[in-house]
Amino acid sequence: MSQMMRTLALLLPALLLVACTKGTDDLRDWVSEMSQREPEPIEPIPPIRTPEVVAYDAMDLRDPFQAVRQQTEEEDEEVASEEGEGLRPDPNRRKEYLEGFPLDTLEMVGTIEVDGTQFALIQDNERVVHRVREGNYMGQNHGLVMSVQSNQVEVRELVQDGRGGWSERRVRVTMAED
Repeated sequence: MSQMMRTLALLLPALLLVACTKGTDDLRDWVSEMSQREPEPIEPIPPIRTPEVVAYDAMDLRDPFQAVRQQTEEEDEEVASEEGEGLRPDPNRRKEYLEGFPLDTLEMVGTIEVDGTQFALIQDNERVVHRVREGNYMGQNHGLVMSVQSNQVEVRELVQDGRGGWSERRVRVTMAED
């Protein structure tokens, strides 16, 4: 019985391969017929058009993607007098490391006093602890550390007010609770 199964197992694939070759006669006929036909002409490639060069001369006009806001004459005078004055971040100031983190991801974990100066211990979202004192900056909104206390750090942030100016916002980073 096993000898008969082995013989059948060898003959079955050979029979299947023979059956696959029977249906190719019509394909050979079609290929020979197509190769004897006269080829159809190919349409020529359309000419490449050079686009018209246009100079952009609207650089001094209003940005079309900004909302239009009507100003009164009083506001125009107010804006003119405030230019160059008021709160604004110092563009020439060197950024500190903790300014690379959003303020809500920073956590106060303690305080330490060194040579009469009180430092807050601030942990970033990478679990690294940094010393911060008054005058340091932290957070992504130009946050100046105004005071360091035993349970909190008071930070003054400068945020844009939407009219090209800056406004002050006071924020506290408090001691983490266990």
